Amino acid sequence: MKFGHFNDQNREYVITTPETPYPWINYLGSQDFFSIISHTGGGYSFYRDARLRRITRYRYNNSTLDDNGKFFYINDNGDVWNPGWKPVKKALDFYECRHGLGYTKISGQRNGILAEVLNFVPLNFNGEIQQVTLKNVGTSCKDIKLFSYVEFCLWNAWDDMTNFQRTFSIGRAETVGSTILHFTDYKDRRNHFAFYSVNAAIDGFDCDKESFMGLHNGPHEPIAVLEGKARNSVAFGWSPIAAHQINLKLNPGESKTFNFILGYVEYPDKEKFTADGKINLTKVSAMQSRFQSPESVSEAMRELREFWDDLLMVFQVKTDDPRTDRIVNIWNQYQCMITFNMSRSASYFESGIGRGMGFRDSSQDLLGFVHQIPQRARERLLDIAATQLPDGGAYHQYQPLTKHGNYEVGGNFYDDPLWLICGVVAYLKETGDFEILKESVPFDNNPSDRASLFEHLKRSFYHVVNHLGPHKLPLIGRADWNDCMNLNIFNADPDQSFQTGALKTDMQTAESLMIAGAFVLYGQEFVELCEFLKKNDEADAAGKYIAEMIESIDQFGWDGEWFLRAYDAQGNKVGSHENEEGRIFIESQGFCCMAEIGKTDGRLQKALDSVKKYLDTKYGIVLQNPAYTKYHIELGEISTYIPGYKENAGIFCHNNPWIMIAETKLGRGDLAFDYWRKICPAYLEEISELHRTEPYVYAQMIAGKDAHQPGEAKNSWLTGTAAWNFLAISQYILGIRPQFDGLLIDPCIPSEWCEFSVRRIFRGKVLNIIVKNPTGVQKGIRRLKLNGKVLAGNLLQYSKLKPKNEIVAEMG
Repeated sequence: MKFGHFNDQNREYVITTPETPYPWINYLGSQDFFSIISHTGGGYSFYRDARLRRITRYRYNNSTLDDNGKFFYINDNGDVWNPGWKPVKKALDFYECRHGLGYTKISGQRNGILAEVLNFVPLNFNGEIQQVTLKNVGTSCKDIKLFSYVEFCLWNAWDDMTNFQRTFSIGRAETVGSTILHFTDYKDRRNHFAFYSVNAAIDGFDCDKESFMGLHNGPHEPIAVLEGKARNSVAFGWSPIAAHQINLKLNPGESKTFNFILGYVEYPDKEKFTADGKINLTKVSAMQSRFQSPESVSEAMRELREFWDDLLMVFQVKTDDPRTDRIVNIWNQYQCMITFNMSRSASYFESGIGRGMGFRDSSQDLLGFVHQIPQRARERLLDIAATQLPDGGAYHQYQPLTKHGNYEVGGNFYDDPLWLICGVVAYLKETGDFEILKESVPFDNNPSDRASLFEHLKRSFYHVVNHLGPHKLPLIGRADWNDCMNLNIFNADPDQSFQTGALKTDMQTAESLMIAGAFVLYGQEFVELCEFLKKNDEADAAGKYIAEMIESIDQFGWDGEWFLRAYDAQGNKVGSHENEEGRIFIESQGFCCMAEIGKTDGRLQKALDSVKKYLDTKYGIVLQNPAYTKYHIELGEISTYIPGYKENAGIFCHNNPWIMIAETKLGRGDLAFDYWRKICPAYLEEISELHRTEPYVYAQMIAGKDAHQPGEAKNSWLTGTAAWNFLAISQYILGIRPQFDGLLIDPCIPSEWCEFSVRRIFRGKVLNIIVKNPTGVQKGIRRLKLNGKVLAGNLLQYSKLKPKNEIVAEMG
């Protein structure tokens, strides 16, 4: 069942009923100010850091889901309703939500009134614009009362939801004309405040939640709206809000438009107040003056569309399948950019409180957006490297506001260092900016302890070398990519976190085959980089350790039909046919096969055949099989999940692309694309009532075959799934893959594809690529032409590219 449709021309998903199976959201903002908005107007806003600079409140596990947001109420002679249906939920004569790239437009009509609300964050602007247009589409005159509503968060979202003895006594909000100021703590420690304004005279306002709602009323029945009269309240403690009242008359056919701004301003300490002691409002006035007219909003929207045009035009594919094209060209790349901005911090499944920017997460996310905005990828890499520790280890997370390591989470996730190599190499291949390797970057953000970025990569490589276990395989530490495989915790305390709890061993025994495969894969890329830089001694030394690791995997990591997953703290096998539960895992198959371990003797194919036999389902590849049915204290959190969900045999969409990429190494394009299609959201639109999450973006997890509801998705938007799937489809299935010295054309496609084309901008050069497949092969380039000249091999050397290039590749 579908709840809307794609509009590819406008690059929108159009939702046609408010009663979707879960809130379907969008993200607004591209730089510092961000908002999350659902299709009914729910969501929240923050500046840079969703924990430390939260602007509006959101209650995740509210008894009525998604009843916190930025809402507009219409009182039409006592008939109260919302343009987005919620929270009042009055039946609408017409409803539509258009989620576009960086904007959302919600329209609702009832009893002859059409209300349209356009939400977006303009470029270079620390605020959200909400343009409200009310039109009388009936035959009689209408007297309407329009109410706006937001509820402020007292900045630190964790403190706001826990420390009520304080927060109930510090909240401050009051009006200046049509502007409501939220200046809690401003007179004390803070140099920032928020405001909510409208470009019109108001007929009333409220700054105190209880006055506006009524003590025993909720967002679906605010007493001020029901009675059609704001209380003109000022917030002194309790819960500050911002609500405007505007009374207006509309003749038949007449419309009126209002521009609301939810904004954030910040001053140096000496400029917080004017000479007479009042709050400095100069920045507020400047922001308001920019958006006084409807035309100013239209111009900002034009600039926003051009911004996304420029980003998406770097890679565009044309196939015979519109579902493939819309995901690759629009939604997957859009999701990659959103995930770059947010990491795993703020969604409808991530509260914005518990997680900052992940060292591993952000390094992987770079794979999906580096081609779009390389200058910000550069900045992100240097931020990540600065949280690395002197021994090559790393903080697992850092806070985006401070860019310092998150001490609460700490480190000792022993896969983390390798992801820095992964991200930097991807950046270098995309940009050719080898000067970044000379950048002086601190360790642990300590300016007195610095080294070149290349030295950071070297320490990442040798962190693995210096942390090997009894089988000469990499130690796992707290965990590897699978944060829920906690082989050194032994946690019997239900109140203790698996990831941050005390370690019960010295971490010198439990080993990870996933890290082993990643070490070979990214170690080889480190060696390739050293060779390209003419650092031959470094390359030779590193190459010997990679050869030793392959030997250890061959000797201790092969289980007969697949690669082992790990050895636990007692030295017992994990992911073996000897195990009763969890015999085969996806992670070690993915990384060892991407690294092409066992390719010459058939083990690579045998491992991937085992994935197909034991892990594949109609909805994607499950993480392991069989699922765990009891708690294994020696394995940790993985065995605490209900069978079929999350890491316990759920379909973890993040690691499915590892198998897709591995299949392309064998030339099995039919199978690689089949795996890609199974978890691609555009192909799941028809089963939205089962899938539940948005049909335009990837989810982290789909319930596996052991689950109560197989095929049901959770945790959409912020997931490494976005970057890895774009990498799999663009670089390995379509096969347009950057190298240090050029662009490799190496497709591995379904045999039924006869032709496809790609427009690719690579280091400022435009490439129009046509790939022809006249004989229906899955892999192999028979002939490659660059601007009419036949090339030897399938590498387009950058030095031979013109400003604009025509490439024809013939498979065979």
